[in-house]
Amino acid sequence: MPVRIGIIGGSGLYDMAELADREEKVLTTPFGDPSGPYILATLRGKRVAFLSRHGEGHRFTPTELNYRANIFGMKMLGVEWILSASAVGSLQEQYRPMDLVFPDQFIDRTRGRVSTFFGDGIVAHVGFAHPLCLELSALAAACAEEAGARVHRGGTYVCMEGPQFSTLAESKLYRASGADIIGMTNLQEAKLAREAEIAYSTMALVTDYDCWHPDHDAVTVEMIINNLTANAQMAQQVIALAVERLDVERRDPAHSALATAIITRPDTIPERIKRDLAPIIGKYIK
Repeated sequence: MPVRIGIIGGSGLYDMAELADREEKVLTTPFGDPSGPYILATLRGKRVAFLSRHGEGHRFTPTELNYRANIFGMKMLGVEWILSASAVGSLQEQYRPMDLVFPDQFIDRTRGRVSTFFGDGIVAHVGFAHPLCLELSALAAACAEEAGARVHRGGTYVCMEGPQFSTLAESKLYRASGADIIGMTNLQEAKLAREAEIAYSTMALVTDYDCWHPDHDAVTVEMIINNLTANAQMAQQVIALAVERLDVERRDPAHSALATAIITRPDTIPERIKRDLAPIIGKYIK
């Protein structure tokens, strides 16, 4: 049975109890090693690949993550859909701790992270106006509502560099700009998934009000972990329901994102690049 669904677990979601028929798959990519082995398993009758974003024991900071290797590894396995789970802070009163948010937009506040597979002899410009898979997000949101979670559909995710939390001035600025939630990881995953022609969605688990809130002027790791632990069962239930109901045969615009994106003349692309990027560009560049 092919592996067509990927799951990326963030802070607090390092495994899923319901994964059956497990095997670990260690991969090396042209971009280095992923965060750890992929767990290939069966979930509600479908084969999935689960990856713990921050590695065993939560060893990698958001800046240290090898985003390219993590997403490229999913592509090597044949993944076409990725549902990720991430801890976020709330920038608006209505997004309460323990709520689930399925954002549809990003603002990039990272610095210097590599978030493309291209360069070094090949150039591509994918569309990114709508950075998340609307269909997968809607499915997961419906599953979350059915499971009894407090759900928010849509919203803007600020992706900050970290690993420090925001200053009060930054938090107020993001809040005033109309952003809804803040995290440290998902934007690079979404960009790379789009280049890899993988439909990608984020389930954001609100752990705290960011430091703008008068009752939360100091965000702590203890606060975040306590809320994530309490919400981990819900997150697993939502992911399992979404995997069960996802029609993997359905096509998403992301699945043909490169069709008109590669601008480099094929005969000028180095052979090494053609080989290295074959899982991504092979159907367009021979």
